[in-house]
Amino acid sequence: MDSALIETRGLSKSFGGVKAVENVSLTLGHGEVVALLGHNGAGKSTLIKMLAGVVIADQGEILVDGAHVEIRSPRDSQALGIETIHQSLALADNLDAVSNLFLGREKTGRLGFLDRDAMEQAAQAMLGRMKLRLPSLHALVRSMSGGQRQAVAIARALHFNAKVLIMDEPTAALGPEETRKVGLLIRELASQGIGIFLISHDIHDVFALSKRITVMKGGRVIGTHETSAVSKDEVLEMIILGRQPARLQPVAA
Repeated sequence: MDSALIETRGLSKSFGGVKAVENVSLTLGHGEVVALLGHNGAGKSTLIKMLAGVVIADQGEILVDGAHVEIRSPRDSQALGIETIHQSLALADNLDAVSNLFLGREKTGRLGFLDRDAMEQAAQAMLGRMKLRLPSLHALVRSMSGGQRQAVAIARALHFNAKVLIMDEPTAALGPEETRKVGLLIRELASQGIGIFLISHDIHDVFALSKRITVMKGGRVIGTHETSAVSKDEVLEMIILGRQPARLQPVAA
């Protein structure tokens, strides 16, 4: 059996005596979309911050491709191929797609000047890999639609060899057509072997896109199940009541 792309074992984190995450174990496979669900304060944000290197775990282990790793900074996380696409996207609105793709990691020639041609070619190649087209690579990001902005943020992560994407509310504030396009993009990425943690309050998106669902409440994992094996009502029951529906038996993450 292949090693999981990411595995956490007993991850825990407390802030001032409050247990934000307690004994969380889960896995993410190659090309798998796992949805992380729960109300605000459930522990999702702290969990992904530990994977992103923003917060350091108090206890527990993280494995990448079966090997134990230490994630103590965002640089550690990125070096392991873990990238977070925040809801805000963290794009520079006054720059175009190419400049955003290489922001802080620009390509330069032998004399130290920006190699714009090389950056444009790399941007075209990455968007082609994602089967996406932008109206223009030279258009300012502020002029782009929500779905196009999401594509630029994802392309930036993938260009620097991301193996895992943590996507925080990727369809928030998008219309139906833009939501559909982002969904197609997520499926395309998964088909290429990228592992995706999907954080979303949209239960319809979760059921359309994820292979498995993990529900958290009070910092703990309530349950992890194949999406096809549960109903929306059962998932909502886990989110609201913090317990498994009677017919569901716990399944190891």
